[in-house]
Amino acid sequence: MHPPQFLTTTGIFTGTLFLGASLVLHLRAGRNIPPEIRPQWRLLTGLMAFFLVGYLLFLFIQVEQFLFPIELLISAIFFGGGLFVLVVTRITLRTLRQIGEHEQQLSQINQELLTKNSDLEKEINLRMEAEEQAMARLSHLTSLHDIDTIISASLDLGVTLKVILDQLIPYLTIDAAAVLLFNPQTQTVEYAAGKGFRGQAVTRSRERLGEGSAGKAALARKTRMISDLREDAHDFIRSDLVQEEGVVAYCALPLIAKGTIQGVLEIYRRQTFHPDPEWLEFLESLAIRAAIAIENAALFNELQRSNSELILAYDTTIEGWSRAMELRDRETLGHTQRVVHMTLEIARRFELREEQLAHLTRGALLHDIGKMAIPDTILMKDGPLTEEERELMHLHPVRAMEMLSPIAYLQPALDIPYCHHERWDGTGYPRGLKGEQIPLAARIFAIADTWDALINARRYHEAWTLDKVCTHIEERAGSHFDPEVVKVFLEMEWCRDGACEVPGAC
Repeated sequence: MHPPQFLTTTGIFTGTLFLGASLVLHLRAGRNIPPEIRPQWRLLTGLMAFFLVGYLLFLFIQVEQFLFPIELLISAIFFGGGLFVLVVTRITLRTLRQIGEHEQQLSQINQELLTKNSDLEKEINLRMEAEEQAMARLSHLTSLHDIDTIISASLDLGVTLKVILDQLIPYLTIDAAAVLLFNPQTQTVEYAAGKGFRGQAVTRSRERLGEGSAGKAALARKTRMISDLREDAHDFIRSDLVQEEGVVAYCALPLIAKGTIQGVLEIYRRQTFHPDPEWLEFLESLAIRAAIAIENAALFNELQRSNSELILAYDTTIEGWSRAMELRDRETLGHTQRVVHMTLEIARRFELREEQLAHLTRGALLHDIGKMAIPDTILMKDGPLTEEERELMHLHPVRAMEMLSPIAYLQPALDIPYCHHERWDGTGYPRGLKGEQIPLAARIFAIADTWDALINARRYHEAWTLDKVCTHIEERAGSHFDPEVVKVFLEMEWCRDGACEVPGAC
């Protein structure tokens, strides 16, 4: 075989191998071809098979020196090649067009994504701002709730104002604040509480209504705002406060409750300030609560004062009743005050509360008020009483109960007037109570009443000695008197050597 012929055969053989491998790959890829180009793809497959057959036939002719019209074979191969190139070009162009369309779609999708991302960022920012506002409002509501809780739980104005200022300064991001209370007698607003100040100049704040920023805010009942005291301070008359504190921005809110001016809330900042509506809304909410707290404290103080005056009037009346009863029988003059003193001394050994001691005092003062219903012929009789007279005398605790029980103020003090003649063994009157059925106040008073009745001379007996009285009381422990109260009584000063015969006189 000549060298040119060898090279031709080798080239055709190699091309045949490449073409066969390409055909195999083409057949494998055919399953994933889109439907719209599947006919062209099959045509390419057929052309590749045609080329492979032509290559093999050409190779056979070269190797076997077989006589065959080689020109016909070459023209057929060239024709198939041209058709192959045309089909490949059409598929390529269509693919390029689809790629272009896909790229355009991708570009549109990317643009839409960018637009959506931008919208999403705006929405996220809006949501973050809304969340921050919601958190701020929640913080404000929490602060207002804390203030409301303090106002409802405490009527101490100082404590309430301190809580309000403690909440106000951090939540409003201000430097200092003060509360000026309205004094109706002097028609001025005067410093009551403050926080955040460096010196004491604010404590001297005192302005008449209509004078100065606070006074004008109180008179006009309108908020006064000064953003920069360095440029606009014609209403602000406390120059010492500006110099000492270095304040720049100022705000004064009138504190109004139920249409009545209670004071002024002052806000200070050491920088210029232009508050937003939400800030002002929160400040006004705080101002309303401060006004309510001031009014509540004032009402409570007035109520306490009125209550104290009423109690004093009641107690003075009770003492007057007691003196009136003693004036009826001058022989017992001073008896009531002595037994009150002794009863209180014994009661304190039993650790009674002050409230109980107050009721005990009133009961001791009124212990014989039922005798107002007893005729003088019986009450002042020198000799012994008849059985009928004794029965009438024994009714004076009942009469005391009837007289005092309708008075609500004196109901807690009824134990002594009603029960001080009851006995530990149940032989007393008017109900025959026994042991601890008898109220403690009455058990204590019974000993004091007996002591004073025996230690002082009466129409029906001479005055007893200290030893005789103490022995008499000791012997009747467990029958007439409560043994525990007797034990406490005997340990006290009245039954010791050198004791005073008149309790409280030495």
